[in-house]
Amino acid sequence: MQNKIPFSTYAVIGTMLFGLYFGAGNLIFPIQLGQLAGTNFWPALLGFLVTAIGLPFIGILAIGLSGSNGLRDLASRVHPLFGVTFAMALYLTIGPFFAIPRTATVPFVVGFEPFISPDHAGLWLGLFSFLFFGIVYYFSLNPAKIIDYIGKYLTPAFLVFLFILIIVAIVKPMGSFGEPSGDYSSLAFMTGFKEGYNTMDALASLAFGIVVIHAIKGQGITETKAIAKATWKSGIFAMGLMMLIYGLITYMGASSVSAVGTFDNGGLIFAAVAQHYFGSFGAILLAIIIVLACLKTSIGLISSCSEFFHDVFPKVGYKTFVLVLCLVSFTIANFGLNNIIQFAVPVLMFLYPLAIVLILLGLSSSLFGNKQSVYAVSMLLTFFVSIIDGYSALSGSLPRVALSLLESVKEFYFNYLPLYSIGLGWILPALAGALIGYFWPGRKLDIRPKTD
Repeated sequence: MQNKIPFSTYAVIGTMLFGLYFGAGNLIFPIQLGQLAGTNFWPALLGFLVTAIGLPFIGILAIGLSGSNGLRDLASRVHPLFGVTFAMALYLTIGPFFAIPRTATVPFVVGFEPFISPDHAGLWLGLFSFLFFGIVYYFSLNPAKIIDYIGKYLTPAFLVFLFILIIVAIVKPMGSFGEPSGDYSSLAFMTGFKEGYNTMDALASLAFGIVVIHAIKGQGITETKAIAKATWKSGIFAMGLMMLIYGLITYMGASSVSAVGTFDNGGLIFAAVAQHYFGSFGAILLAIIIVLACLKTSIGLISSCSEFFHDVFPKVGYKTFVLVLCLVSFTIANFGLNNIIQFAVPVLMFLYPLAIVLILLGLSSSLFGNKQSVYAVSMLLTFFVSIIDGYSALSGSLPRVALSLLESVKEFYFNYLPLYSIGLGWILPALAGALIGYFWPGRKLDIRPKTD
């Protein structure tokens, strides 16, 4: 029987988990939401918190409490082939194709590019991203020490600099809330809900779950029940900290319009707010905040992805994958932030519904007797909607890829599928699939907790 786990252990693991999640995207999206929501601050923030905090939290629980050995194991409850393909697609998305390159391009664009001649921006991005991924490579080589790097050092340093800016903004408010803009005028909650997708944290939760479990075991916690308890307690600590910061950053954005004006993205808003309070020193402060935020997230993502691919291809060493992923991420980062975002959105619109349904099925598995048919049919019907969601996002940014057949399917969904017009058309098919699967003759899964 293990001794009672002290609160300090939960706090350190929770701080590490917060550090893994909270990157530059988590800074720039809520501050822009605040500007756009204005007087509809509360419903917009609540919608954002559902997807930016609620979904990642239950994603961590789905891994930690379901007895699975990570994303691939959980997804294999649908089918072993699906487990491999879906896990690889998700890890590549939150890894070297989109999220990891973004961790280098965002701090460069926000913290450094404004002071660089446009003619030399490409060269300086190359130098910055090379140095950035050199640091990430060094710290990712030893995943056993990730709790020290992120939980004890990088995250506290990041929080100190961030709270300097936040506290000043609260003590000396910039102004009152403005009028809501666009969809925030009439659909504040649902608009905030969809905005939370942009953080990618629900997807990342499925990847970070196994990192958290390894960190917990590294603290000497090895019993299954103790691991589950440490998972949800550490998760509550991390999500509580994120909720506090999200609320404060959103407030900072909502109160900033009269003082700094409006901008096209949250990074520029943050830069303007920092300059408003601290002048030229604000740019330095913002650069420190953004770089620290992105470094710790990038280290977590590189470590998670490398462990996953090493598990899938055991003949290739973990350190080799760290090097390869850093090199690929460095290459894609140099295509620029706008190109990364343009191609990431369609993939996110495709993967997010599948990830959400998988998380919910993993947590509720005991309610339907762990039947594989429930997983399979629910995910299949969700796929038929999410593939059109991804296509719609892609054709919206690249009209030349439009196909008449898929356009007809999209129009049918829009006219007849409940909630499709607000981006939640996958809900009814997922529920129908779970119901069909429940009554479908089939075998029950053996999901007893795995042992190392």
